[in-house]
Amino acid sequence: MKVMAFIILLSSHIGAAHANTIDNLVSNPVKVGETSRMTYLFWDVYDATLYAPNGNYSADSPFVLKLEYLRDLEGEDIAQRSVEEMRKQGFTDEIKLALWLANMKRIFPNVNNGTQLLGVRNKAGESVFYSESKLLGKITDPSFTKHFFDIWLSDKTSEPEMRKELLAIQDKS
Repeated sequence: MKVMAFIILLSSHIGAAHANTIDNLVSNPVKVGETSRMTYLFWDVYDATLYAPNGNYSADSPFVLKLEYLRDLEGEDIAQRSVEEMRKQGFTDEIKLALWLANMKRIFPNVNNGTQLLGVRNKAGESVFYSESKLLGKITDPSFTKHFFDIWLSDKTSEPEMRKELLAIQDKS
């Protein structure tokens, strides 16, 4: 009985620790739109949720993008896919892409079903990455920050329905 109580207590603290992480990364974080599921072919890959101060997203202000993975993936594959998505949006500076790829490969861990990664755009325009509450690394180039988060949030995204859900964009009828 004591073991069960300890497990319940521990799990409640783990959830609180994650919430506190987002609270510590942006002021008054509120979910901007809906959580959106990324599916590739027949496989669910991750759920994405965007948080911004008071729920007001601006590409030029701090925000947090949380990805909760639904399958096992290699960190190097995540980094490579990120570069491919930046290219799809028209970014063609191969020297920068190679540098960014090397940085992402160094930062992005292998993930399992249930792993939560946080990508933060901070006040300085830098990208800071966390696994739950553990700092994974930072990329200080504001150009990287723009192009990386544009994967989900730009009108050039390859996943326009996900963007609409994350940003709470209503179709005009």
